[in-house]
Amino acid sequence: MDIREYIDGKTKQAIFDNKKICILGHGAFGTAIETLLVGKGYNPIIWEKDKDIEACVKGCDFLIFAVPAQAFREVLTKAAPYIESAIIVNLAKGIEIDSMKRLSEVAEEVAPGCKYVALSGPSHAEEVQLKLPTNICAASKDANLSKEVQDLLFTKFFRVYTNSDLIGVEIGGAIKNVIALACGIAEGLGFGDNAKAALITRGLAEISRLGEKLGADKSSFFGLSGVGDLIVTCDSMHSRNRRCGILLGKGTSVKEACTMVGQTVEGITTCVAAHELSEKLNVDMPITNFMYQFLNGEISLFEATDMLLSRSSQEE
Repeated sequence: MDIREYIDGKTKQAIFDNKKICILGHGAFGTAIETLLVGKGYNPIIWEKDKDIEACVKGCDFLIFAVPAQAFREVLTKAAPYIESAIIVNLAKGIEIDSMKRLSEVAEEVAPGCKYVALSGPSHAEEVQLKLPTNICAASKDANLSKEVQDLLFTKFFRVYTNSDLIGVEIGGAIKNVIALACGIAEGLGFGDNAKAALITRGLAEISRLGEKLGADKSSFFGLSGVGDLIVTCDSMHSRNRRCGILLGKGTSVKEACTMVGQTVEGITTCVAAHELSEKLNVDMPITNFMYQFLNGEISLFEATDMLLSRSSQEE
């Protein structure tokens, strides 16, 4: 037997026989989850913009949203009239730019009382597609929903942990993209590993401050959706946010850098929402706020770097 077949669980009967699963969006991570589900014996329906959403969504048991964070409201609004008792599994990591809401809050606004689970953690689609070992968490206010998603997706190579701290998981998954942009910029400027380690460490501190202010459990930020996702996003060339940051550090414009990356760079839009949220809640987030000023054209990259390095000394 091929070892990857054994790891994938192809020889085992699917846990949810005859369950209808729809994946909305077909980007890299959506495709990776599709491959995983097919490997477990499922036959997920794929919805893309040119398809009838009613036919895809109606009667579904699981709706897996694999669209960018800023498109989540639009797609859920289209799907909502046809959702019966489906569990919504959201793969996107971000904060809605206009409302400053977490995506679970958007879901509750669009589809009140919906069954919502966020999937988050260090999980580059490229590695999931190759069946390389990955650990991730399924977070929900309802532990039973998290368990159902865990059972649906769990394999020996894709280990899913349940988590009850939905706020912490969403904030960790969203803001780490902003810190990854900053790490990429530092790399593009020619800074070394010391600078990157400092940005990751201090970035985690400001992610924790914002999360706790919103009611998250501080311990969540030392888990998969916190430090785990932060490390992989800041340190891997699979990370589109890091790659975009490297281009920015080398002098490429924001628009051109995003075009060159060729995929959605969630950190750019999340940075705006996170900055406004930090201002509203009076949370100190220096990396996020200097990134916002730079991306918004208020200060140059070198001014942002100088301002960050010139902050007054203080206790860690």
